[in-house]
Amino acid sequence: MLHSLFLPIAYSITCVLGLIGNVLIIIVFVFYEKIKTLTDTFLVNLAVADILFLTTLPFLAYESAHSWVFGSFLCKIIRSTYRVNLYTSMLTLTSITFDRFISITKVTQANKYQVTKPNWRCVVCASLWVLALALAIPQFIYNNVSEDHYCYEIFDPAIMELVVVSIQIAVGFILPLTSMIFCYSFILRTLVNARGVQKKKSMKIILAIVVVFIATQLPHNSLVLALALKKDFHSNKFFVRMSIVMEAVAYVHACLNPVLYFFVGTKFRNHFWKILRGLGLNRTLEETTDHLRGTDVDSKNVSASTNLFVTSV
Repeated sequence: MLHSLFLPIAYSITCVLGLIGNVLIIIVFVFYEKIKTLTDTFLVNLAVADILFLTTLPFLAYESAHSWVFGSFLCKIIRSTYRVNLYTSMLTLTSITFDRFISITKVTQANKYQVTKPNWRCVVCASLWVLALALAIPQFIYNNVSEDHYCYEIFDPAIMELVVVSIQIAVGFILPLTSMIFCYSFILRTLVNARGVQKKKSMKIILAIVVVFIATQLPHNSLVLALALKKDFHSNKFFVRMSIVMEAVAYVHACLNPVLYFFVGTKFRNHFWKILRGLGLNRTLEETTDHLRGTDVDSKNVSASTNLFVTSV
């Protein structure tokens, strides 16, 4: 019941909300913010990666409710896309972190860096995609349709599962995560000693994105590693149920970034209302939401003191 009912519903909701939110992100950055900075490019890159992954969820929802009927090639493509999304997101967040690290903590180098970095932002994003695709190659090789008509990884020999999972988690998750923790430690220390408050405000949404990414991806990837280390977990009902839930949580990440932008980023929220008004929707929705937000002191403080970081750094 959990697999055949919970997952299709979770995948469907994630797909619809995620596509709406990430398309709005691209519209805001392309038509309103005009992709002015390297960070803008990175955020659009994140949205594109999320949209690519979200388009695969209808296939996974159907498989969960019934079985895989889309053939071996699509099995490889669909399952590989999640890994591409995971690594693209992680590597992009790491690139944003290094960008903030140089701009905030390395004042001398930052002046030259600010002038030259727009020239190679496309090269950086393309490199991230190439590396993410390379890391996802094992999924394309080993994913196949099983005898019971489901699409998942079938490793031969079995030891390859541990090798592949270990390399992918180390290169695509642990190393970027360690780099982010290292850089943010120096960034936060610098901001604590800084006189201005604008840079401190700009860090909130970046930290929120990183924290949400870790919270949604770490449990699922930990379970994947545990499964590779100990096959007995396959017969453990609690582990199987947790794997299903954590997989759904990991996929939900693709629709959470737009939510963060809306509630933390004032300018993104303003552009969102402009889009709605442009579609002829009633302004009452905006006024009602602002009124409700005003009744929450903490939310009001966040909204009043925080600006979308792409315009403030």
